[in-house]
Amino acid sequence: MKILFLVLHRKDRSPGQRFRHEQYLAFLEENGFDITYSNMLDAKQDKIFYGSGNTFAKVKIGISAIWKRLKDVFQASRYDGIFIYRDAFFFGTFFEWFFKLSKAKLIFDFDDSIWLHDKNPNQSFFQKLKNPAKTGRIISYCNLVIAGNEYLANYAAGHNSNVRIVPTTIDLSEYSKIQVDKNLEEVCIGWSGSFSTIKHFETVIPALEEIRAKYQSQVYFKVIGDGEYTHKELSITGLPWKKETEINELSELDIGLMPLPDDEWSQGKCGLKGLQYMALEIPTIMSPVGVNTEIIQDGQNGFLARTKEEWVEKISLLIESAEHRRKLGQAGRKTVEEKYSVEANKQKYLDLFRELGA
Repeated sequence: MKILFLVLHRKDRSPGQRFRHEQYLAFLEENGFDITYSNMLDAKQDKIFYGSGNTFAKVKIGISAIWKRLKDVFQASRYDGIFIYRDAFFFGTFFEWFFKLSKAKLIFDFDDSIWLHDKNPNQSFFQKLKNPAKTGRIISYCNLVIAGNEYLANYAAGHNSNVRIVPTTIDLSEYSKIQVDKNLEEVCIGWSGSFSTIKHFETVIPALEEIRAKYQSQVYFKVIGDGEYTHKELSITGLPWKKETEINELSELDIGLMPLPDDEWSQGKCGLKGLQYMALEIPTIMSPVGVNTEIIQDGQNGFLARTKEEWVEKISLLIESAEHRRKLGQAGRKTVEEKYSVEANKQKYLDLFRELGA
């Protein structure tokens, strides 16, 4: 089978793409699938598109993307299947409708509550055009829908009868904790995300301020993913995300945090950052929101914390016991191996593509 993948970003750029499908591409090819990858943004366009201002340049990028997708439409019938990650274009369902008319079967994959608005000030121009409600219409066009968790699957089931759940997964062959040069007497408490999710990290700041006051120089804090973030009182200077240094940066963490607001958007999250910590045997504390309560068995393979008091209590337990950190970290890694690894899910993924061509 020939499969066309329609995505926004180039390979190795987007965490969603990397952990939803890119790590399965080689496995699909090994099993007889011919993969073509079509991304709308190149590296230069990416920088402009996610920067502030420069509306005219962003419009030019939009026009370029239209041309790319038109070429995909003209060649659609060359393929047996067309895989759409989130959507085929920034706004509307024009292209999905045309792909539906081709002989190719459509596969839709998503890992967020993308039918809701999630504001990003740097993309306000495109967000006004995007209309997230289009998600249900796109899903209705498809032959198969792959959802990252049950909450997303329930939404998709209202628009399509063929919905399957494949969790966001980690390739454990790439995830081994690296020994970093650091003071072993100091405990590094960290968060990994992006400029668009730094607002989630900030919800736990009051707890971290109390931790700093309680433990002083025994702890320090690290933020990965937003190179412009600073917090003077906690001595935080954020680091930009880079794939080539990601494992090294994460390996410095002794405790990994994944706070989330308890809202509809967060219900659709698939726990990626927490799973990354757990894969590296970093003891993990998550908000008890959405799929996090399926991933974490509180006190067994990580911790769940809702209130400031719970965050302080559970971070403190881990600061004060290296042995507790070790045991929770090992249990977290085992959870990923059994349920959230590429190895544990690749046959299911392959079977879905094979069923589509049956």
